[in-house]
Amino acid sequence: MTYRPNPNFISRRDMLKQAGCGFGYLALAGLLGQNTAAHASGMGNSTYTSPLAPKNPHFAAKAKRVIFLFMQGGPSHLDTFDYKPKLQADDGKPFGGNGGNRLYGSPFKFRQHGKAGLWVSDLFPSVAQHADDLCVLKGMHTDNPAHPQATIQLHTGSATFVRPSVGAWVLYGLGTENQNLPGFITINPTSGLGGAQNYGSAFLPASYQGTRVDGGNAASPIPDITNRQVSPPLQRKQLDLLQTMNRSFADRSGPNEQLEGVIESFELGFRMQGTVPELMDLSKESPETLEAYGITGGGPGANFGRQCLMARRFAEAGVRFIEVTHTGWDQHNNLEQALTRNCQSTDRAIGALLTDLKRHGLFDDTLVLWGGEFGRTPAAQNADGRNHNNRGYSMWMAGGGVKGGLSYGLTDDYGAEAVDGKVHTHDLHATVLHLLGLDHERLTFRYAGRDFRLTDVYGNVVKEIIA
Repeated sequence: MTYRPNPNFISRRDMLKQAGCGFGYLALAGLLGQNTAAHASGMGNSTYTSPLAPKNPHFAAKAKRVIFLFMQGGPSHLDTFDYKPKLQADDGKPFGGNGGNRLYGSPFKFRQHGKAGLWVSDLFPSVAQHADDLCVLKGMHTDNPAHPQATIQLHTGSATFVRPSVGAWVLYGLGTENQNLPGFITINPTSGLGGAQNYGSAFLPASYQGTRVDGGNAASPIPDITNRQVSPPLQRKQLDLLQTMNRSFADRSGPNEQLEGVIESFELGFRMQGTVPELMDLSKESPETLEAYGITGGGPGANFGRQCLMARRFAEAGVRFIEVTHTGWDQHNNLEQALTRNCQSTDRAIGALLTDLKRHGLFDDTLVLWGGEFGRTPAAQNADGRNHNNRGYSMWMAGGGVKGGLSYGLTDDYGAEAVDGKVHTHDLHATVLHLLGLDHERLTFRYAGRDFRLTDVYGNVVKEIIA
């Protein structure tokens, strides 16, 4: 089938040219000129190629990819990686000048691990075995103590406006290493607290948004990945027609990156049909690997173990940014039982992932990031829980060019507020981009008349943690 454009077609651009003496076209031409150059503003390449094609970083990179283990809800740093002897000693004492607020010492034991003696709670025995690989950021802080705002800021850099997600920026900056797979995968993302905004591309072309994978659905992990109503040859013809129409439109009206991004997404979806099913088939993994991740036997960590193994397979296949979400870390009460359940569901798989990345030669150039949107308070809530705390909490990194066995930053004696080595969300983003070889101040996209970046006008690279 051959597409022939309507000779009487008048585009919006032509209409503006011809109406009102063409003054409206002057403004439109300026905006379109900015958008045409937008793709080049971050990477210095104005010639259109596939938006997912591999791109050179700004400078030599430590890491090639990121695996973000997002523990949604706000894991308690005081019960996991930030040991506070004074909090233990003052358990039950009034806190903050209010007799109703009393300190709540951790019900869990901490031990030192590795050559550097890193403090890790007994809740994470498997992760603790990798203490010499961990870089624990104990001075984390963010702007808002509410779940939606903190979650969105962690993922996009802004709690106020709709902005591209971290994964979208990474894919925009570096492209992907496998043209048959998405460059950005999000496994089991939370449906609330920002939802698709957490892995969206906002004003970046649509091809940079994350692809959602249902980690608990082995039969259909990616919705509508297979078109059962249309055969692959017919799908190919449909896409060819769409591309022809797109090129014809571009010839008349000039480049349109948003439209090109949508078409690229369709093309990618077509190619994924032959690649994803095989990649998602874990039956080819050895029994020892399945056992290490806790998948065998269907225990409490089987589902998360499956997701972490999928993350390793995606990383090995060339996916640039992979996020794995585990929900339910919001313990306002029943902390001891609920946090124990969370850690039993994740610890084994995380330890196996770190080991597996090393076994496949991926650890050194894969940045693994663990943490939630904020931490918890040293004071008790509801007698046996902790409230939100955005002023001081912990996250950790491993691999990807960071120093292992390092505890960086400090909260006060009770863990209520970061007091040294403070790392804001913007600093975290700047550092992640830096490890990937991207300058957060140069990775920009021109939209609505100005250059946008992940860190907005903020952010400092935490050079002290870089190996």
